[in-house]
Amino acid sequence: MNDRYDSGYDGDQQYEIVGYDEHGRPVYQQVPPPQQQYQQQVQPGEQPYDPYAQQAPRTQGYEGYGYDPYATGQQQPAPSYDPYGAGNPATGYDPYGAGNPATGYDPYGQAAGGGQEPGAAEQATPVARTAQAEQTAFVPQQGGPVEDDGPQAQGGPQDPGERDYSTQQFAFVEQPDGDSEDVIDWLNFTENRTERREEAKRRARGRAIAMVVVLALVAVGGVGYLWYAGKLPGTSSSDTTAGGAAGAAAQKRDVVVVHLHNTKKGGTSTVLLVDNATTKQGSTVLLPNSLALTDDDGSTTTLAKSVDDDGSSGTRDALDTVLGTDIEGTWRLDTPYLQNLVELVGNIDIDTNADVPDPDATKKGTAPLVKKGEGQTLSGKMAVAYATYLASGETQDAQLERFGQVMQGVLRKLSSDAQAATVTVQTLAQILDPSLTDKDLGSFLARLADLAKGGDYKTALLPVQGDGTLSAQAASTVVKAVLGGTAKSPEKDAAVRVSVQNATGDKGDTEKARVVLLNGGFTFLEAGTADAARATSQVTYADAADKENATEAAKTLGLPTSSVKKGTVTSNADVSVILGQDYEPAS
Repeated sequence: MNDRYDSGYDGDQQYEIVGYDEHGRPVYQQVPPPQQQYQQQVQPGEQPYDPYAQQAPRTQGYEGYGYDPYATGQQQPAPSYDPYGAGNPATGYDPYGAGNPATGYDPYGQAAGGGQEPGAAEQATPVARTAQAEQTAFVPQQGGPVEDDGPQAQGGPQDPGERDYSTQQFAFVEQPDGDSEDVIDWLNFTENRTERREEAKRRARGRAIAMVVVLALVAVGGVGYLWYAGKLPGTSSSDTTAGGAAGAAAQKRDVVVVHLHNTKKGGTSTVLLVDNATTKQGSTVLLPNSLALTDDDGSTTTLAKSVDDDGSSGTRDALDTVLGTDIEGTWRLDTPYLQNLVELVGNIDIDTNADVPDPDATKKGTAPLVKKGEGQTLSGKMAVAYATYLASGETQDAQLERFGQVMQGVLRKLSSDAQAATVTVQTLAQILDPSLTDKDLGSFLARLADLAKGGDYKTALLPVQGDGTLSAQAASTVVKAVLGGTAKSPEKDAAVRVSVQNATGDKGDTEKARVVLLNGGFTFLEAGTADAARATSQVTYADAADKENATEAAKTLGLPTSSVKKGTVTSNADVSVILGQDYEPAS
């Protein structure tokens, strides 16, 4: 509290406990030296103070406030609490300066104002007053009586409206000062700065999470695009690993070969209809007539010649050998039956890429039967004319693509119900190949019709090189991916290689000669166009063993045998042909 312990202590002096205050703290008074004699007049009936009196035996220990530290034999009575200075003559403890005649203890020097009788104070000798002043008790390390110039300290009267308080009755009270606002401002600043830091951390975490999400989406999108484009390792169409081949071969496919016979102009067109039950994908594979096949006797032939000579069974087996597929049946579709099929499904809608003249027109300048454009509706007759049309200067691949468009248009209009599709096939009244019944064909076409209507249908051309063999591109993009097979072309030297140079003056004659030679089983090699036209054609051979092959090539092209001569040929050909103006291509 506010007690002072900074004065009144001398190490050469001794103190004794004379009592305790209301807080339980001991109260000391000075012990006089043994050699000092106090001369004090004792009033009659008053017991003189004997600090060294003999101690009487005690039967009890510490008894609260009655504890006698010097064992005088007399137990001190417990003091009663008198906070307002009435005084307690039993203990001599007077906290508020009333004075105690028994002990003479006056801690604040107010003995002159009360506590003793006036007569006793006046009768004391000067020596006694000096001894009494020396016996005034001081607490070690506690300041002496605080001097007060007020009226009470001087023994004067006290204002009845004011109370005399001692330091024991006060406690510390925190007093507000001018720094409190600064402290509050500092606490607010610290709190706000902490909140700003936490908010910055939260925003940083939010930005980090957002960035991670964006990067993840970009990565997923990039991987998806690469997968869709076939650029991921192991997913590319050019990937020829054993795992990819095994996966493609393990898919379940149904394959039917379709031969379109042009009953008016001659010639055939061949496509494969594929139903992939594993991937739920339908396809039409266009097979060029120049595709090199192996005949039953091991000789090399072309697809067109095989269809004419070997029929459906021999051609189907040859295709299985070259493409590594398992063709289930052959569907021969003559042009009149194609016309009836289109009529039965209710015409077809396709995007045409050329104006097709009416084959029955007798006058020039007649409007085309089929007009070029998108979303053209074709009847049966128009569909046949478009599927078999080959413009001047076009290759046979262009005609094959038109035939593929017609077949896909028919599938989109055909019923997806197997029974209804079977009725349509039966209505055609065709004599089908023994390998394929009308019910099997109807069910197969119904499944393809369902895929075509759903957009899960595509058309692919089988790339064939000039000699009729399959390229690496064809082996990977079509044979393996679509057909699930392995390409195995015949040896290049198996067919007679014929080089053709055009000297007729008509560039379209080169393509016509190529088609004729390929259909005849020869390997076509283009030798370009001559600088000047010549009147007659010439067929030459270098080896006598090739004379017969040269004669056969001349007959295939419609040239006279007299044009065959021994001479110089190109390095990579067995027979060389120079087409003159006497060459008349087949219509």
